[in-house]
Amino acid sequence: MARVGIGVIGLGRMGRVYATHTARQIEGAGLLAVADPDPAALADFSALGVQAFADYRDLLADPRVQAVIVASPTSTHAEVVREAAQAGKAIFCEKPLALTLEATDEAIGAVKRAGVPLQVGFMRRFDRGYVEARRKIDAGVIGQPVMIRSIGRDPHRTSLEFANPAVSGGLIVDMAIHDFDSLRWLMDDEIERVYAETASLVYPELASVGDADTAMINVRFARGGLGNVEVSRTAIYGYDIRCEVVGALGTLEIGYLRETPLLLLNRDGVTHDVVPHFPQRFGPAYTRQLEHFVECLLHDRPPVVGAADARAALIACLAATRSRHEGRVVCLREIEDVMKPN
Repeated sequence: MARVGIGVIGLGRMGRVYATHTARQIEGAGLLAVADPDPAALADFSALGVQAFADYRDLLADPRVQAVIVASPTSTHAEVVREAAQAGKAIFCEKPLALTLEATDEAIGAVKRAGVPLQVGFMRRFDRGYVEARRKIDAGVIGQPVMIRSIGRDPHRTSLEFANPAVSGGLIVDMAIHDFDSLRWLMDDEIERVYAETASLVYPELASVGDADTAMINVRFARGGLGNVEVSRTAIYGYDIRCEVVGALGTLEIGYLRETPLLLLNRDGVTHDVVPHFPQRFGPAYTRQLEHFVECLLHDRPPVVGAADARAALIACLAATRSRHEGRVVCLREIEDVMKPN
């Protein structure tokens, strides 16, 4: 069986997840190289016999590497994607593709000119619960979807350095981009306008870098459906990701909080454990999205999550971020209009 030679660029939290999954769990692929400026990060993988580069450009020059996973710092995604495309590599890029719409379009343009495949890391589309929900919606089980609510709660705040919107895009771009992609996909409709409110009551220090610990975003879709996105970094009890889709004939509830199927019942009440963080909750989905990427490369098929999805989710995030700062409803066409020539 043919095997795709893969290189991972960036060995931070997500890069390590992708590199480990690629090395151990992806049939049809082999982890050939990693790149990161941190020697300690490289050492863990070079010990496994993987080629280690301090400069990702050296990885891109390696002819054995057919595809790259871009997990470098968020603010560098667009540049790395452009250079990977110019090097003729197939690309899997962790979300977001870029922090601005202009940089996103430049990256997409480079990919199109090079004619290379691009998949973006929206792993919820490969989670069994979300996949089954979309299947039931398509089958008409709940009728026409009319309302959707998506909850994303992290167990603790990120560092102030990462929270800086210039680095990560801020809470909405970094976290809610997953929710906006899920909303578009499950409702099978485009977001028309948003209204966002944010607060920093648990971690007020986030305001010092221009970020917040909690956001509530109301959404209206093009066909009239309604939505709500809640994201926060204050869920000290665990990692809480849920979604509810309300249809004319029924409702779907996606997600779970209890990790182990075990309840303790005693005189103190009923207790159970909680999903600790994203590797436990979405581990299989991370594997399946990489399997999909490799299968697409082996069989010359376009990935199901591509440039258009990355662009649409980012526009929703940028509109919500503008709404947060300006205290008003923002139509997504306002973000698009900035890009139109005069």
